[in-house]
Amino acid sequence: MRAGFTLNLNPAQIAEYEESHRAVWPEMLALLKDCGISQYSIFRRGTQLFLTFTCDDFEATWSRIEQSPVNARWQAAMAPFFAPMDARAPGERFPMWQEVFYLD
Repeated sequence: MRAGFTLNLNPAQIAEYEESHRAVWPEMLALLKDCGISQYSIFRRGTQLFLTFTCDDFEATWSRIEQSPVNARWQAAMAPFFAPMDARAPGERFPMWQEVFYLD
């Protein structure tokens, strides 16, 4: 499945956020791949991020990622970069987007 969701950046942290993603920790990249994530992209417009990737099952994949100490360290390092999330549906981890069209 292809997943897409949004996050919001702290306006004062944009440069630092982008710098951190030019040097993502090798162990974090390995975790994402080991959990089945591929074709991961992050797009930015102002302070809004749109993230998209492919995996077999979003909930199962993200549950595995959340259990990793590497992810816990990464999330702690990234936390200052984010502003509050947009509204989420009950049970949603992130403000998810529904794919309505895809051209391969």
